Amino acid sequence: MGFVLGIDVSTTATKAILIDRDGAVRGTGSVDLRVSMPQPLWSEQDPADWWSAAGLAIGEALASADASGADIEAVGLTGQMHGAVLLDAGSAVLRPAILWNDQRTAAECDEIRSLIGRERLIAITGNDAITGLTAPKLLWVRHHEPEVWSRLAHVLLPKDYLRFRLTGGFATDKADGSGTLLFDLASRGWSPDLLSELGLEPDWFPVTFEGPEVTGSLTRDASEETGLRAGTPVVAGGGDQSANAIGVGVVSEGSVALSLGTSGVIFAATETPIHEPDGRVHAFCHAVPGRWHLMSVMLSAAGSLRWFRDALAPGEDFGELASSAADVEAATDGLFFLPYLSGERSPYPDPLARGAFVGLTLRHDRRHLVRAVLEGVAFGLRDGLDLMVGAGVPRPHQIRASGGGLASPVWRQVQADILDAELATTSTAEGAAYGAAILAAVGRSWFRDVPEATAALVRTTPVAEPGAAVPAYAEAHAAFRELYPALAPSFHRR
Repeated sequence: MGFVLGIDVSTTATKAILIDRDGAVRGTGSVDLRVSMPQPLWSEQDPADWWSAAGLAIGEALASADASGADIEAVGLTGQMHGAVLLDAGSAVLRPAILWNDQRTAAECDEIRSLIGRERLIAITGNDAITGLTAPKLLWVRHHEPEVWSRLAHVLLPKDYLRFRLTGGFATDKADGSGTLLFDLASRGWSPDLLSELGLEPDWFPVTFEGPEVTGSLTRDASEETGLRAGTPVVAGGGDQSANAIGVGVVSEGSVALSLGTSGVIFAATETPIHEPDGRVHAFCHAVPGRWHLMSVMLSAAGSLRWFRDALAPGEDFGELASSAADVEAATDGLFFLPYLSGERSPYPDPLARGAFVGLTLRHDRRHLVRAVLEGVAFGLRDGLDLMVGAGVPRPHQIRASGGGLASPVWRQVQADILDAELATTSTAEGAAYGAAILAAVGRSWFRDVPEATAALVRTTPVAEPGAAVPAYAEAHAAFRELYPALAPSFHRR
């Protein structure tokens, strides 16, 4: 039996999965990665580590499926977005990759806004200049590492360095490309105007493909290093959020996904390129051909509950901690938690935003604090969803949910009530790697297109319906929205 292989170069691990024609996961492998933070605000990785980890993860996946490289019919790639991988003319890596969560480029973001104009930048790319995106990283290297800059010949995104090592070619998908702040969102390609005005050479950037399109085939050298068959096709794949959305079946207008991990993401597929006028939510191309998406990003979602556990309930099980708040009245009797523990991206792009409990009284105990954390995260996600609806996304009746935070029945119900939508989970927890494998299956012609593939392979189970607390939460959300504007001046005085 043949399989397709999905590879995910995430920040913390490189993962590989094999799926069969029925969508069943037949083999998995995962190898941890290390992030280097050599200076404050910096976050880097060595691309060579991605490659070595990929080889090990592929070997684990093949072994767990009792399969060989000859059984793999196609490979799909996904991974962390926005990173900058810089190569010289001989294709050697010039410096460690600068990652999506690197924060060193505030001055370069201001420079981009000054050169392009903020409104024009959002109109072209769908996004404001923020430190996580790729373009500011390139300007930082130009300003601070002239030796590297003088030798620059190729700019790749993290997963596409893996593609280069597999196929010898330079390519990316349109979803990942659109996360660089150098893409024309509407035309789904590099913006000649932005490249010119920022002083960037067009031939540094890879050719772009739609997610299921084949970009090349495995070389003999890559075959020897990975155990896969030379000539195996490699499809474009997608950035991690697009691939994760495909993995849960969010591929058409009106479909929405929620990922509740350390960070929280709401992802809405669209049939046209729309954006939020102030750039408070991201607008990118989808890895589904001819589709786009809006994306709201909260930096501390389940991370907020982890902080609470580590600070006030060390060693306690997350599920038990969340369950302790089950009997607390919805909206926690006037107690609110602002979940901006790491700054925020949506709906407030503010690195200086901070967390807070507001409304504490003598009658509140630890259970109320836990409930406030669960609700505060959901209120923040609702803020992002409302911005997306205001930009033209249909209000969802069902949201496909994934991530460790959804393991708690209490938190699932809070999310369903505050988002006012049914939550449904899917049959696989493999996330972005599963979406990359689906794109490989389409590229191998197992299916006509991505919607046909997800209709056949993705199964959902409702896990929470909005209930009687919806009206109370609607009123509490209105009060929650007043808190950041009131507290922002104190955040910014530090």
